[in-house]
Amino acid sequence: MTLWAMMPSVEPGDPVAGMTGQMWMPTLPPTLGRVLAWHPQPIPILPVIVLLLLALYGVGVVLLHRRGIRWPVARMIWWSLGMATILLVTATGIEGYGMELFSIHMVQHMVLNMLAPIFLVLGAPVTLLLRALPAGSGRRGGVRRAVLWLLHSRGAVFLMHPAVAFGLFVMSLYGLYFTPIFDYLMGTLWGHNLMLIHFLLIGFIYFWGIIGVDPSARTSSRGLLATAGPALPVIELAATVPFHAFFGVVVMMSTELLVTFYAMPMPAWQVSPLTDQATGGGIAWGFTELPTLLVLGALVVKSQRSDRRTSKAAERRRVRDGDAELADYNDYLLSLNRGNSSRP
Repeated sequence: MTLWAMMPSVEPGDPVAGMTGQMWMPTLPPTLGRVLAWHPQPIPILPVIVLLLLALYGVGVVLLHRRGIRWPVARMIWWSLGMATILLVTATGIEGYGMELFSIHMVQHMVLNMLAPIFLVLGAPVTLLLRALPAGSGRRGGVRRAVLWLLHSRGAVFLMHPAVAFGLFVMSLYGLYFTPIFDYLMGTLWGHNLMLIHFLLIGFIYFWGIIGVDPSARTSSRGLLATAGPALPVIELAATVPFHAFFGVVVMMSTELLVTFYAMPMPAWQVSPLTDQATGGGIAWGFTELPTLLVLGALVVKSQRSDRRTSKAAERRRVRDGDAELADYNDYLLSLNRGNSSRP
């Protein structure tokens, strides 16, 4: 008998019954209202982490404001949206029903691995951290120097390499559901939460490198990564699509359960584990479209801003030099004209 089978179960929204165990498990069949109802777990690990990250981000913004530095409102909105998305799947009925139904768990997986990380990356937390920390060569700037060292360390360079980030991202699917690891982690409260945090961190690392709004070991790299240009992020993004599609098709077409944790759903719900697994495979297959569109949109906006900055820099050089290049070109044409005129 697993830990979850010994936990008391209640309907979402019940503030008293069933809250003495480590993990809340639902007994009533899922409805949209029950699944989306606010229902933190008795030990709300991820919701607490979310609140801490929100507070730290707010402290960074306040510190910049006191120095007269304006932090973009859009960045704050993206970060808040990412935090809200995490809460949506960890502090509502989704968390409990995801322990009973593979399909709802897959929604939780996709959101934490492919949607929330995009919002968090667009919030530029690394840039905010570096700007908020005091700079200097003495003890005062020690923390900032440590962060910069970590960003450019060999471990970070390895982790942020496109091939490594891609492999970790894809293995979050295949390495988890096609091995006994999933059943092992789902057997304990801490294993379950460790898996959810893993989804979030791997997704953040993957999209951090692709979107590139924050400094990282990749943005300071030289060689092939530096010369690949804007095509590399698009290639990376497109490369994961067939792997997700293949995973979804395999799960949908499977005639056996991939994980045994969902082999015995609540009898009163009249849910077929294989049918529910097929639904989860369809969710994994179809969910990739929204994150792909979001990232492509972010890359387009980033490219447009880069072009505008380049144009403005060229305009400033032109004004500063007084059209020196144009004057030199005119002098060159004049010299050619004089040379032609002097010929017999």
